[in-house]
Parts: sequence; C-alpha cells; structure tokens
Amino acid sequence: MTRPTETQIMYPKGTRDPRLITIRRGGTLTDEDHRLLAVWAADCAEHVLHFFEQRYPGDGRPRRAIEQARAWARGEITMTEARTAAFAAHAAARDATGAAKEAARATGHAVAVAHMADHELGGAVYAIRAVRATSEPGNREEAGHEECLWQRSQLPDQIREMVLDDQRNRNKKCWSLFF
Repeated sequence: MTRPTETQIMYPKGTRDPRLITIRRGGTLTDEDHRLLAVWAADCAEHVLHFFEQRYPGDGRPRRAIEQARAWARGEITMTEARTAAFAAHAAARDATGAAKEAARATGHAVAVAHMADHELGGAVYAIRAVRATSEPGNREEAGHEECLWQRSQLPDQIREMVLDDQRNRNKKCWSLFF
C-alpha cells in the first residue's frame, strides 16, 4: 500500500493542516516559513490596494495593515499588534463597497497571518475578488486567473508547495478561485 501524498490528504472538518500551525502550537510550521507566508500575503494584498486607496484616499487602515504584516514578519511588532491592524482593515472593508471592499479584506487577512498562518489564502483570494470586481463581466474569470498566476509567481520556493497544496485543499471554500 502506498502512502498518500500531502496533496491527497484531506483534513477532517474542523481540523487544520498541521503545516500551517506553528511548531510551538503542535504543528510543523517554522517561524521562518510563517514570516514568508505573511510577506507573500501582504504582497498579494498590496497588489490590489490601489482599488481601495483610489476610492477612499483618506483611509489609511488597509495600507497600515500591510505595513504591520511586514513589520510582524521582521519581528518588529507583536502578534497582538498585527491582529489589531487586521481588525482595523476589516472595519475599513465593512465601510467600503465593490473592489475597494475586497482589497481591504485582502489586507486584513494578510496581517492576520501573524495570528493564524492559514489566513494566507485570504490575502490571495480577496485580491483575486478585487481584480474580478473591476473587470468587465465577460472577462472576470480570465482577470482572476491572471491575478492568481501573478500571485503564484511571487511565492518563495520555500513555501511554494505548501501554499499550492493549501489552495488545492481549500479551493471550494475559496469560491473555486484557484485553478
């Protein structure tokens, strides 16, 4: 009998992939990889941040969330400070509409990676939703596909397979935006 590969493993409902749980909490995620996930999610969110900033130029909460995600990855702020920035970015999303709302959600999830690594897909999926929201109806799927390809091109080799596996495993939960 052959062992299933990591991509064939489906975790029971209510459990999380141990690769996205830090070692100190019983998983296998190293601090270095956790930081890389946060930076990648911040890159995904920042790629669409202009949708929010064009619509709400006086609201700096989503930009601050990206800055805080990167500061956490550098060890300059605590997880609690990062989580506070996530709450603020999500509040900005609640106050917004359309692509701006999706972009703000992407920033909130990106900084929330400090708290829970598996928020990394939130930064990516809401960025894809933001791009799709600004595209012509007949071009939304292709625009989302292009954004997904761009995101994948930004993945550091060290976390690439883990993120791609996570995308495959949680694609249905993420509105099937990952192909």
